[in-house]
Amino acid sequence: MTKRFFITIFAVCMVALSALADGKQAVATFEVKSHDFGTIQEAKGPVSCTFEFTNTGDKPLLIIDATASCGCTRPEFPSKPIKPGKKGKIKVTYSPIGRPGAFKKTVKVKTNGKERTITLHIQGTVIPKK
Repeated sequence: MTKRFFITIFAVCMVALSALADGKQAVATFEVKSHDFGTIQEAKGPVSCTFEFTNTGDKPLLIIDATASCGCTRPEFPSKPIKPGKKGKIKVTYSPIGRPGAFKKTVKVKTNGKERTITLHIQGTVIPKK
């Protein structure tokens, strides 16, 4: 196992234990939870959007993991805890190569917050290469 994995597990445990001790929690509040790319060109390659959130709770927020519904979608998320009142971003990139037509994908975000799993949505229509 990697050092980063153990550090992440340790941080999650510490944050969870401190929340249990005093009843305070982290809260991930997203500005929006869905994004419509509209019509995109397959030939232009991957497209990205960013989902911004704020920790509106009173404990540090840790994004434990973010997983996409398929390999064509790649989420990137902060590895360090987000302090109360601070903002964070999750970048989601969709690759339209070889995928003409409409698409709807999800990204499941796991946190140590009040809402343990948050689902983000992306959609659009891919115009195939000529």
